[in-house]
Order: sequence, then C-alpha cells, then structure tokens
Amino acid sequence: MNPPSPSLLPWPAGEPPPDLLVIAGEASGDEHAARLVRSLRSRRPGVRVAALGGPALQQAGAVLLFDLTAHAVVGLVEVLKNYGFFKSLFNQTVAWIETHQPRAVLFVDYPGFNLRLAEKLFQSGLSRKGGGKVSTLYYIGPQIWAWKARRRFAMAKWLDALAVIFPFESACYADTTLPVEFVGHPFAAPGQRLPISYAAGGPILLLPGSRVAPVSRIFPAMLAGLAAYREINPSATAITLYPTEKIRAVIESQLAAHPRLVPHVTLNPVSEGASGRMVLTSSGTMSLACALAGVPGAIVYRANPFTYFVGRSVVTIPYLGIANLLLGDSAWPEFIQGGAKPVALAHRLLACEKPAAREQAAANATRLRQLLGENQAAHDAPAAWLEKLLLPPPSETPTHP
Repeated sequence: MNPPSPSLLPWPAGEPPPDLLVIAGEASGDEHAARLVRSLRSRRPGVRVAALGGPALQQAGAVLLFDLTAHAVVGLVEVLKNYGFFKSLFNQTVAWIETHQPRAVLFVDYPGFNLRLAEKLFQSGLSRKGGGKVSTLYYIGPQIWAWKARRRFAMAKWLDALAVIFPFESACYADTTLPVEFVGHPFAAPGQRLPISYAAGGPILLLPGSRVAPVSRIFPAMLAGLAAYREINPSATAITLYPTEKIRAVIESQLAAHPRLVPHVTLNPVSEGASGRMVLTSSGTMSLACALAGVPGAIVYRANPFTYFVGRSVVTIPYLGIANLLLGDSAWPEFIQGGAKPVALAHRLLACEKPAAREQAAANATRLRQLLGENQAAHDAPAAWLEKLLLPPPSETPTHP
C-alpha cells in the first residue's frame, strides 16, 4: 500500500522569509539537526528555521513543514516502491524553496534525496552555485569513503560547503574545490547524553534501527538469537528501543510471533534510553552509541536480498559498523544476512558475559571519543560553522525598533 500524497505546510503568513531550511530524512539525522538548530538559535535567537524533518527539529524551534522521518526508507527495492510519493515531495520542496527563498538549505545526511535536490537547485538556477541566492550547505556528508566515491566531484559543483563528523572524511575531498570542515561527532560533545549506557547485570539490548524495512528483517533475527540464548540462560531479559510509533508497531507485530519471549522483552522509546550489559544492534547510528557507551555486543544486519546483492558490488569497506571502521578491527563482530543465525548470536552473547569483553569495550570507547573529535565538539564547532556561513556577524545584523 502506497503512502498518501505528501503536502508541505506553508511558511507562516506575514513572517519574513526563513533564514534556513533543514532537510533531515531519518530519526538520527533529525536528532543531530535538532542539536545544531538549538545551538544556532541560542547563539542567534532571531534566526528563522523551517524543516523537512521530524519531532526533534520541531521541538528545537524549527517550523516543521513535513515529517520526513515518518517516511524514511532504505534500499533500492523500497525506494522504487515509494517512487511516486518521493517524486511528489521532491517537486513540492523545489517549489517551496523557489517561493520562499531561504538564505540557505542545510542538507543533513539522507543523500539519496538530498543530493538530488542539491543538483536540482543548481540546474534550476536557485542555488548560489547555479546563479541564484540560496546557499547549499551539507552536514553529515554521504559515505563516499564506502561507495560512490566519485560523487565528491558533483558535490563540489552543487554545494557551497560541507561539514563532516568523522576525522578521515576531509581528506576524501582533497582533490575537489569543495570547502570541507571536520566539526566533530555529535556523540562526542561534552555533556551529550547517549541513549545507551552500560549496566552490569542489566538486560540485553535489542536495537534493530529506525526504518521500517530494515527493522522488519533485522528484528526477527535478533529475537531468534535471544530465544537461543535464553535456552542457556532462561532468566535473561531484553529491552528494545523504538524511535517512532510506526517502528513500535512493527516491533510489536514481530514480537507477537514469539509469544514465549513477550513477557521478557520491554519496549521503550528512544527518548527514555536504556541500560544493558550487552547488545545486538543494527549497523546505524545506534551501533556507534553502543560503542561509545562501552557496551559489548554484535552488529546484526539483513537487507532485501537484491539490495544486498547490488550493495556487495559497490561497497568496498571491510566493516558496516562505523566503530569497527574507525578502530580498524571487528571490535563488535558483524553478523550479516545468512550469517545472523540464532546459535551464532547466542554464542556471541555468551562471550559478552566475560569480564574481558566489557574491559575491551570500555577501552575501545575511550579510543573512539578521541577519534571523534571531543575538542571540536567542546567548542561547538557545528553551530559555529553554520553560523558563519548562514548569517552576517552580529555587529552587521540590522537592528529593528
């Protein structure tokens, strides 16, 4: 069943044009963008922000034009199924930008949609690079170090600036004219509260992700692994975090297929967070949160078979988990596609019970924080980067009676 046709809300009547339009298509991007917008608004209280994003951006003070996070999809097959919906949304977004002429568009991750939009703004003469007035900025760039590396040349043509969150990314653009700045990872910011924490003797964390299609494939494998582990340790319990009610419904449906597990699995919203002694997690943002929290465990990943087949031919990195990539080893073993077997996952959970597993996870967490730029985050580098590109210095800002 296809989703209903999208419809963007108008900018409030009588208000000056927005300074910034933020486009964040996934729950993690919504959270990262919200922190950035909140920080920017604390530095420049009068800044006007619109967003295609989610509830976090709305709570940060952006005018939410459309909840894009509620329609996040991943994989070639899923994108094709929703082609009409996203084509309509894409065209409406271009028209909205043409009508309201924000100072800048800030693309946050979500490259399948965002890079196409950057290209369209260039071709339509709306962006500064295309001869127009709208700056095109990108925060949390696409993973060109993993696949489609040549996108960097198109990005240099379409974008005014890029802020990256991993220390090795700047060098990936060294042969282009695109200004790139490493601003530290949001999770490394001082005082940043991770949604995950370690608790000796706590439950097992099952974290299948934030998008419907991957969750529908990954969570059953996690449940099967939990069931196999409970045959060895019948007292084991688990907590699963969900980012939206839509994902909760998927999780509940799949959990219902394992009635013997239902009393032993608690569902919590991501906003409440969770503590546990070990984890089975998808390969997305949450896997990095687990690594930074020093929780031992494993990465579980299953894609549509065709999507996976195509992906294997273009992705050249040795690991899916970003923590493994940063550390250069399989600190969090990866169980992918057919490798995510119940017995294999149960054996990994057994290994995580050993004190050495926790000690190694804690040591890796310390290394990761250093790699992810604690210093940049401490100086609010993301907001400073955006402010200098978006707005004139405060001394040049016109005052109004």
